[in-house]
Amino acid sequence: MQMHEVKTEGDKQAFIQVAVDLYKNDPNWIRPLDKDINEVFDPEKNKFFKRGECTRWLLKDDNGRYIGRIAAFVNKQYKNEQPTGGLGFFECIDSQEAADFMFNFCKKWLEDRGMEAMDGPINFGERDKWWGLLTDGFYSPLYNMNYNPPYYVTLFEKFGFKAYFNQVCFAMKVKAQLDAKFHNRHDIIAQDPGYTAKRLRKAELEKFAKDFTYIYNKAWAGHGGGKSLEEKVVQKMFKTMKPVIDEDISWFVYYKDEPIALWLNLPDLNQYFKHMNGKFGIIEKLRFLWMKQFGKCSRFVGLVFGIIPEFQGKGVDAYMILEGAKVIQKLSKYDDYEMQWIGDFNPKMINIAESLGTYRSRNLRTYRYLFDRTKEFKRHPMLG
Repeated sequence: MQMHEVKTEGDKQAFIQVAVDLYKNDPNWIRPLDKDINEVFDPEKNKFFKRGECTRWLLKDDNGRYIGRIAAFVNKQYKNEQPTGGLGFFECIDSQEAADFMFNFCKKWLEDRGMEAMDGPINFGERDKWWGLLTDGFYSPLYNMNYNPPYYVTLFEKFGFKAYFNQVCFAMKVKAQLDAKFHNRHDIIAQDPGYTAKRLRKAELEKFAKDFTYIYNKAWAGHGGGKSLEEKVVQKMFKTMKPVIDEDISWFVYYKDEPIALWLNLPDLNQYFKHMNGKFGIIEKLRFLWMKQFGKCSRFVGLVFGIIPEFQGKGVDAYMILEGAKVIQKLSKYDDYEMQWIGDFNPKMINIAESLGTYRSRNLRTYRYLFDRTKEFKRHPMLG
């Protein structure tokens, strides 16, 4: 076997084709957009190249056939007890020998750069994309979510990777009735005229991007390794999302005009992109706009849910969810709701998700491998 570094345009296409060939008989796999994969490895598109390094390879067998692929990366802002690198975009035939060959190759590459551990499969970027190995719930993935065959779990664990944290997804029927305690908590908050709930409006996108930045930074920055977001980054993110935003499913809560909570959702884009065969040129964009206008998207997806610390534990979560539910359930656009993953190190958010009457729809797992096999393994620290 031999590792071949991806350099040429042909190599880049082969990197994508490995997955296409591997999943050709799997009806649940949805081919990611080629551009979404390529942009991860483009220094002009991925800001993480400013603070790190990334390389990807193809694995060839002795006959020159591609039987796997992998990427390894170092991110200087990825803070851990020991210097920890990452690997991701792993695809492999059902062969422990082939998987071990790639894992050991990445281990050596990371050791040469001063790393003492590696996490995987993760993204050379934020945790909201391509993060974790699917261990339960092997059905069609959400947009930018990893999907893999069940045997990948064995490939990782037999090599010696251990679970660093689990990433739990929750789902429910849109028409499901919420528990009475949600209504009670909602009603208490609703009696205070200082509270208002507002739908996101595309005509005021800059304002909502600013409010998102404020809430996000107060709720997450400095907690569990979270970092602040710059408003200009959020403004760009919202403008990018504008064509797919459904104003009726994203909500903000204000107290005396101060933004205090947000619940950001999007339609399940993979229900459109599964028809694109990885492409998103002018023809596919026109097709997407037609499907968005006239087609049926049966599921929407929870991306971000947060409340600033001063208003946590007061019932704001119930108020925001019920105010949104009044509109969402009445419109009957969607049949199903699924939340992006919540780490098992965040019991408060898991409790909120479970209190909605959800079920655990799928589980992904972030693994860690310590290079010093005598060192004590520690799981992701719990959030308070």
